[in-house]
Amino acid sequence: MSGICITVARTAGSVPRGPGTQMMVWADRTEGTIGGGALEWRAMREARAMLADGRAAAVMTWPLGPALGQCCGGSVTLDFAVAEGLATTPGAPLWIWGAGHVGRALVGVMAPLPEWDITWVDTGTDRFPPDAAVTTLVATDPARAMVHAPDAAHHLILTYSHDIDLALCHVVLSRPFASAGLIGSVTKWARFRNRLASLGHAPAAIARIACPIGDPSLGKHPQAIAIGVAMAMLGRNGQRTEEAG
Repeated sequence: MSGICITVARTAGSVPRGPGTQMMVWADRTEGTIGGGALEWRAMREARAMLADGRAAAVMTWPLGPALGQCCGGSVTLDFAVAEGLATTPGAPLWIWGAGHVGRALVGVMAPLPEWDITWVDTGTDRFPPDAAVTTLVATDPARAMVHAPDAAHHLILTYSHDIDLALCHVVLSRPFASAGLIGSVTKWARFRNRLASLGHAPAAIARIACPIGDPSLGKHPQAIAIGVAMAMLGRNGQRTEEAG
């Protein structure tokens, strides 16, 4: 069933979301958000009016303060067009190694973010929840599965086994990667650094692996770790976007 795709085309001043932000509106549901409360409610009303009267496209500009009573103070131009769904663009590849408590918390936090295309790896099907909303990969020897990760992948290593974690760190340092993080204590990381050095990795290369991951000030609860990691990953992704621009 067709709906209306709403795209933030242009903005001026202070606004809820930037150009390119999209949402879909059908007669009975929505997907995505352009933000703004009153702006979004008005846009949804216009989209459903288009569906009712058969219009295929429209462009509308609203000053948020005078027209909608919002305190942002800017203005937003929205494009409305008939569509089957939101256009999807691949996010940055993120490989999460381990489906334990922290792995599940991480996927729960990271999966809804369009910035990331997640592949989730563990040693058995029963390690994953039945409703995983990301690509899952079962690998009895996870280190051997690293060959399938793209060179630009980000890696978060948090399996149930220190031996598997070490093997993954060794393999990731033996190939191209964008970033890598390892769950663990200061003591674990000290031991891993020594082991990785004995495997032939230079100190500068070993230092590319972040350990511990997350924000220690948030605590050790799986969700707290996931929030800290997501904050760091979003910051890294935002910086990369600014540099590309």
